[in-house]
Amino acid sequence: MFARLLLLFIAIPLVEIFLFLLVGRQIGVLPTFAAILLTGVFGAALARSQGLRTLAKYRDATAQGRLPAEAVIDSLLILMAGALLIIPGFLSDAVGFLLLVPPMRNLVRMRFEDSLRKRLRVVGAPEAAPFASRGKRAGAAGGDGVINVEAEVVESHAYRDASGEL
Repeated sequence: MFARLLLLFIAIPLVEIFLFLLVGRQIGVLPTFAAILLTGVFGAALARSQGLRTLAKYRDATAQGRLPAEAVIDSLLILMAGALLIIPGFLSDAVGFLLLVPPMRNLVRMRFEDSLRKRLRVVGAPEAAPFASRGKRAGAAGGDGVINVEAEVVESHAYRDASGEL
């Protein structure tokens, strides 16, 4: 974990500075600043359009009664792409643009889902658990860290209005 943080906070900014200097030497200072501004504006517009498409996928999935797991992960990746495009830098812009390309985003999403499947165990109906291992039965006994909880819904009278409605 420490190595990843070191990479994130030291190595990536150093690479970005190196790329600024390299590009600035090749095309000049003002064109370099213009390129940074244009990629930020163009990337923000592209992230917005991709985000609206993902929102439509989310609405379609919920309207059909399916969990919108794919749309939620895509939304997070588009949000990450937008943040990377707003950050000044050529490396961050390249990664941001790659995340906005649907085939690349699908690849990243599938890798992320595989990682979640390895780390999480969801107990419940298989159709309600998009990351659950499909081969395991819900509620199977085995003493493998599953916690069963009995609960009772308690109505609070503090939230009733004058007519007695919640």
